[in-house]
Amino acid sequence: MPKLNENYLNLKESYLFAEIAHRVDAFTKANPDKKVIRLGIGDVTLPLGEKVITALHEGVDCMASSETFKGYGPEKGYEMVRNSVVEYYERNGVSIDADEVFISDGAKSDTGNITELFDKDNVILVPDPVYPVYVDTNIMDGKNVTYINANAENNFLPMPDPNQHVDVIYMCSPNNPTGAAYNHEQLKVWVDYALANDAVILYDSAYECFITDPTLPRSIFAIEGAKECAIEFCSLSKTAGFTGTRCGYTVVPHDLKFTASTGAEMSLNAMWTRRQTTKFNGVSYIVQAGAAAVFTEEGMEECKENIRYYQENAKIIADCLAKKGIRYFGGVNSPYIWFECPNNMESWTFFDYLLNNAYVVGTPGAGFGNNGKNYFRLTGFGNRENTIEAMKRFDELF
Repeated sequence: MPKLNENYLNLKESYLFAEIAHRVDAFTKANPDKKVIRLGIGDVTLPLGEKVITALHEGVDCMASSETFKGYGPEKGYEMVRNSVVEYYERNGVSIDADEVFISDGAKSDTGNITELFDKDNVILVPDPVYPVYVDTNIMDGKNVTYINANAENNFLPMPDPNQHVDVIYMCSPNNPTGAAYNHEQLKVWVDYALANDAVILYDSAYECFITDPTLPRSIFAIEGAKECAIEFCSLSKTAGFTGTRCGYTVVPHDLKFTASTGAEMSLNAMWTRRQTTKFNGVSYIVQAGAAAVFTEEGMEECKENIRYYQENAKIIADCLAKKGIRYFGGVNSPYIWFECPNNMESWTFFDYLLNNAYVVGTPGAGFGNNGKNYFRLTGFGNRENTIEAMKRFDELF
């Protein structure tokens, strides 16, 4: 009999969004006449922009001719896409090298797979509440996960404890689920802490495109010293609506080097290259053709138009909460609105109450950690009509 990875026994019975889907499915089967509005999972609803669609079609056409056919692509992604990412960073005031960019099928995969670069003896720091993938993938690997409290008192933006040593730090800004975003000074404190502790920051910037405040950094690499201590993950899922198309990128600086127990120098860029070439055959040329189009001037304007639509949805939700006197966070530099459950309900109780009485689906904060027990997340990713209707029902319910 094979010896199984018993770390899986330490996981919750099901992934958060699988449990939500199970409960919603049971409700809809029992109530086929009720129109359920889903504002829970962070999936987009608007179609891809015309510039991207055209590029995708051109990518397909390339596959129809032996002269233009594409097989296995470059190990880090096609140069056209990596260079486009570099130019995108430059427009945001950050300099990176194309050889530091790895094109992938999304930030979720990379933030989970990156754990393979780190030994099991490392102390992994994650905020609570947190995107479940960070925690679950480390538990699957048997790593030592410790938590830092994010709560209303610190505006869900926890800062490092100078007396605590950790080795790997997960950060997400703008944050999923709370919508909170770190400013330059706060990120500098984290970078300085990582440098002082020889730690690595795993920085998820999947929602950077929602930042409207020009003083907020859109990349960890806007902070001095970050290239010596941070890896950045980003995705086109929210930037360009690629949730179903699947494409993202990870930036691993060449300066990110550490000394092994043997005394040898190890480069995380070289390690990630080795990992990806061994276990990943890359994103299809067709999808990468579409991704390159995202970063063109026309493509970015189409993306921004969609983002503005989602931002307006978030404002509709936030305005309703403000009207009801419910304290909330996010919704400005983020598509997520994180709010206190009315009447001090626990989040799963509120989930069932909202579903059964207003036929609206959100995400229980408890699914993101203990500090989310009395909080709830709604997203601005629904369509306008459904968002307005959902908040009308919410208003009438409370």
